[in-house]
Amino acid sequence: MPTTQQTNAAIPAADALPVLDLRDHASSDTATRQRFLDRLTTSLETFGFLVLDGHGIDRQRFAEAFAASQAFFTLDDAAKQACSVPESLGNRGYVGLGGERAVGARAADLKEFFHVGQPHPRGAAGSFDNAWPSASQLPGFEHTMLELFETLEQLAGRVLAAVEEAIGLEAGHLQEWIAGGNSILRLIHYPPLPADLPANAVRAAAHADINLLTLLCEGTAGGLEVRRPDGSWMPVNSLAGQLVVNVGDMLSLATGGRLRSTPHRVVNPADPAARGVSRYSMPFFVHPRSEVVLSQDAATPITAGSFLEARLAAIRSKPTAH
Repeated sequence: MPTTQQTNAAIPAADALPVLDLRDHASSDTATRQRFLDRLTTSLETFGFLVLDGHGIDRQRFAEAFAASQAFFTLDDAAKQACSVPESLGNRGYVGLGGERAVGARAADLKEFFHVGQPHPRGAAGSFDNAWPSASQLPGFEHTMLELFETLEQLAGRVLAAVEEAIGLEAGHLQEWIAGGNSILRLIHYPPLPADLPANAVRAAAHADINLLTLLCEGTAGGLEVRRPDGSWMPVNSLAGQLVVNVGDMLSLATGGRLRSTPHRVVNPADPAARGVSRYSMPFFVHPRSEVVLSQDAATPITAGSFLEARLAAIRSKPTAH
């Protein structure tokens, strides 16, 4: 697929991401449906990001998942470390504070996180099982997270169906890639910032996502910023219940660069009061199965599995001792 070339001068400035309503894609009105597809194409080619409304997921489901996530991160270090799966390179279970560093960053990110993997894997996606806290510690945690995983995976299929139609791919092409794939639900806790903050340390340094597509559930506080095409940074704001959607490196590669995988970051709060408050977020990283070939352009075809393994190794950092 040819790469879309755009100069900064041709790309409009923006103070906010486009907001699209997924219900318009199912509209019986041809003009409404086409307008949605045109805006989807422009958003993903220009910014690589958009805000999605009308996706059909009840806000209460997000609220329950955030409550369960916060409960997990209040567990003591021993209980959280019991959910660690180090052989997965951080792809399952718990990863402690300082366990991830953006490529090129001078310091590890100021976050800890927990990964929920594919409950119905196909092929190599099943290499590692999920690790869960005991039901006595967190009743209902596993059920809540698996339910949200499956709900977001279904939504990802709907979004990718729209992407296929918008950019002229065969119907079902991208959707088939993610069936039983390596998708990940990540629960993130950004703790209050310490008074002795390490030099260059931020909640999440500038990075692009590895995967095909990311569905980001609302965060509990601001801080997310997206790099505009001109290199400046734009704060991302979404209303409760909306999702932020962005292209990952795999989808950019698979479309020959047509769809833009955009760097983004989570900055430290400037307000002293906000610096003492935890921030929680919950991205769903949509991945293909490991054997899916993303690009045939190289001498050796690039598979999703080889691409993922190399990138996970690059961002892995040694967690901070407690």
